[in-house]
Amino acid sequence: MLYGHTCFKPEFDRDAHTLYLRHNYVPSPYTIYRGVSKLKPGCVLTVGGSDGSNAVQLPYWSARTTVEEGLREPFRGTAAQACDQLEELLRDAVSMRMEADVPLGAFLSGGIDSSTVVALMQAQADRPVRTFTIGFHEDAFDEAANARAVARHLDTDHTELYLTHSDAMGVIPSLPTIYDEPFADASQIPTFLVSRLARQSVTVSLSGDGGDELFAGYPRYQLGRFWRVAQIAPGVLGRAISWRSPGEWDRTWTRVGRVLPRSLRRRRVGEHLHKLATVLGGDSDSVHLDVVSLWADPHEIVLGAIEPTTVLTNPQAWPAVDELTERMMYLDTVTYLPDDILTKVDRASMAVSLEARVPLLDHRVVELAWRLPLEMKLRRGHGKWILRQLLERYVPRSLFERPKMGFGIPLHDWLRGPLKGWAEELLDEHRLRAEGFLEPGPIAAKWREHLSGRRNWQDQLWGVLMFEAWLERQPVYA
Repeated sequence: MLYGHTCFKPEFDRDAHTLYLRHNYVPSPYTIYRGVSKLKPGCVLTVGGSDGSNAVQLPYWSARTTVEEGLREPFRGTAAQACDQLEELLRDAVSMRMEADVPLGAFLSGGIDSSTVVALMQAQADRPVRTFTIGFHEDAFDEAANARAVARHLDTDHTELYLTHSDAMGVIPSLPTIYDEPFADASQIPTFLVSRLARQSVTVSLSGDGGDELFAGYPRYQLGRFWRVAQIAPGVLGRAISWRSPGEWDRTWTRVGRVLPRSLRRRRVGEHLHKLATVLGGDSDSVHLDVVSLWADPHEIVLGAIEPTTVLTNPQAWPAVDELTERMMYLDTVTYLPDDILTKVDRASMAVSLEARVPLLDHRVVELAWRLPLEMKLRRGHGKWILRQLLERYVPRSLFERPKMGFGIPLHDWLRGPLKGWAEELLDEHRLRAEGFLEPGPIAAKWREHLSGRRNWQDQLWGVLMFEAWLERQPVYA
């Protein structure tokens, strides 16, 4: 902790705060502290000079180089051969990360990534692998039954814990110190709790993180292809979507979903459709930024700030990638994956002295993934096609073929219900105005809309709430 050093003066970086509100994390190399930078992924820091002033970051592995080389020298074999090679690499990557002289287990959500990791673990283990799952009493967020079915098929030693809003409230006070700077991926709560659950039995746990970015798992990657077609009449499509509110779309989709196969059911359809409407008429260079942004104009919320440039806003930092979907995958790999996903898992697991290992991000797997053609990842509207083929060698498709849920919590309902009092205190307009960091008006407007049920602003509000909770615990100089 920098706060432990007597010379450290924590000066607040308002410009970095705009990036935080846009993404709900502070992207590398920025931090929330002025004059403090993060070490970039894949780099070694060499410090010289008696005062440490001669510091140089040297890369030992480059995602950009990997992407460019993979696209320049693509995999030429059949899909079956690609699946064989991926299986061989992943088995070895998993085997290497199973080497431990302490108890070992794995997180299991029942999704494709974690199920693949656990299947390859169990195939090489001489006893049942310890697996751990978090469940929710709200059906729309509960994956515990899916994980239980996969665990039963693979014959793992399975443990699950069902969460309530009280469990969330018990974790929230610790989040500012766990993450050191504002961090607002709401799945940080179940990630911490499943880490704590696992730590009761094991010291090392394997995770399935990385599969979405490498194998086109996020639903937004389908936008890459749809966007080109939509440019024929972006205005017409945008207006067709926007004529109904997100809440109305959600209610309609809920009714339709009762007669749809499970594979076509989705959460928060209205919010995703309205996000789509905002990007249809934009430039292809801005599509990814528009899709991943929470506050579209955060510099208007943070007082006295100018939003800095990041890799997302600097096309000169991008590899030579023609396909929009692959560009989006690359940008997620160098931003969202290290700064959100891996940060979340690392801090949450380390907070309970659990070591998390991520075999899907073995550099050999990453390099093979970028050699595979996009059609082996994204096919017929489904991502992770090649991973699905691999997993089916170990687990029946009926146990994992379902809509992607993510590791979410029913935050929208909790903010209107059991967490409402806590949130209202932190979002109080007088409090925000007195602190002098944020413009209270837009925040208050979103809070009122959220409470009314007309819109779901949980992600935007959670970012403000986590900043306010952090500010209470970490004093800074404005």
